[in-house]
Amino acid sequence: MDGLRWLLLAFGVLTIVGVYFYSRREALPKDAKSNSDRRLEPTLDGEADVLQSAVPPELDVASDISSEGSSAEPPPASNGFADDAPSIEAPEPSEAPPDGHGSVQQQKIVTLRVVARDRGAFRGDELILSLRGIGMRHGKFGIFHRFEGEEEKRAIFSAASLVEPGSFDLANIKEQEIPGISLFAVLPGPVDGVQAFDLMIAAARAIAKTMDADLLDETGSTLSIQRERYMREEIIAFEHAMQVAG
Repeated sequence: MDGLRWLLLAFGVLTIVGVYFYSRREALPKDAKSNSDRRLEPTLDGEADVLQSAVPPELDVASDISSEGSSAEPPPASNGFADDAPSIEAPEPSEAPPDGHGSVQQQKIVTLRVVARDRGAFRGDELILSLRGIGMRHGKFGIFHRFEGEEEKRAIFSAASLVEPGSFDLANIKEQEIPGISLFAVLPGPVDGVQAFDLMIAAARAIAKTMDADLLDETGSTLSIQRERYMREEIIAFEHAMQVAG
């Protein structure tokens, strides 16, 4: 009986010792892992610093330039007419078609307006009769032109409605009310520039008288004698510059 008691006691002691050493063995890898993690932390931070320093400093500058370039808006284009004139296509004064000899031919657009008084409007059919009465004919772009002789090649000057898009709808002209017209000449034309201007001035005055209307310059101001002279001098200077360039 005593031998069995001692045997059980010895077995219990061995079990306790085994559990003790087993627990110590399991604890060692955890501590080692914890210490290893702590040792790696500075290494990871240092690697992040290296990656950050590898980014080229020009990157932000290039992004700023790219964003500025994409948000910039191009300057508005001008069609050579007054602000409220119709959008009839016409060549830019500084970007005319080539003259056939490889060079770019400079052009100038001279504009006048004939508008109804007191912010009124012309009856469409009466205005058309007035335009035809001074020898203008309906043609290209749906507007009226004054040609040299009977041949319809190049217009000396033209007349467009101040109602967008500037053309005249002859099929429904009786129902239309038109506040005014824009007369314009593209220089150089089929005749001398000053002659074209004088013909256009005479036509504008005839229409203004027939329609009891106001004659204005391209800015919308009343056409004074001084302004008329200045416009004529501009045309003479332009044609002189063309001769020198040619």
